Amino acid sequence: MPRNLAIVPAYNEQGAIGATVLDIREHAPDFDVLVVDDGSTDDTAALARAAGASVLVLPFNLGIGGAVQAGYKYALERDYDVAVQVDGDGQHDARNIGDLLAYLHTHPELGLVTGSRFIDGEEELGYRSSATRRLGIRFFARVLSTIVGRRVTDPTSGFRMVRRRGIELFARDYPHDYPEVEAVLLLHFHKLKGAEVPVRMRPRTTGVSSINASRSIYYMVKVLLAIFVGLLRARPVVEAGDPAPVAAQQTL
Repeated sequence: MPRNLAIVPAYNEQGAIGATVLDIREHAPDFDVLVVDDGSTDDTAALARAAGASVLVLPFNLGIGGAVQAGYKYALERDYDVAVQVDGDGQHDARNIGDLLAYLHTHPELGLVTGSRFIDGEEELGYRSSATRRLGIRFFARVLSTIVGRRVTDPTSGFRMVRRRGIELFARDYPHDYPEVEAVLLLHFHKLKGAEVPVRMRPRTTGVSSINASRSIYYMVKVLLAIFVGLLRARPVVEAGDPAPVAAQQTL
């Protein structure tokens, strides 16, 4: 029977992580839940564990890219067939996990399915982000669509699902800082096809986004440079079945 894993990166999300784990367990019961505690200084790990998740505790804060990659290393080492990323802040609706999985199963040529807020049109489904963020999303959607040769509507979505091949790739090579845009490019260069399905975004239950209005321009410039560097850099060859150790403390 296929084994499925939900990877939930979290940094100081004690106000939301319990509800996020319970949401996944209720609406995607065929997925094991792994919370990657990215060096939190609050009770994120304890509350995730109390809600029924396995917890991978990183010794210090690596950032979103490092936390997600640690989750993929965990998935690879434990032979999971499918992995889905779910944000720890409660914005992703676990009821959509089944939609992503069904689409992946009915399209065997795909290696990635992404939950998009914009696939049904230009208007954002559900919670509406700021004008500056929407501008950045549209900009990178056009850039990525041109490079990968398919329509990309939500390049900054962290709600994505991959098969075993994607798990193997991301366990070895995953972008850091703001990885969502670069990860789409990475999959394209490894000839893994992707697609999008519509999802709704919910407002954060606690905390604030790390990308505010004053950082949006910095974000756009940095990611654009990373895209051009990514077009030139060498990439590891991923062989199926290669082991990948998890360099972190696991607490169950």
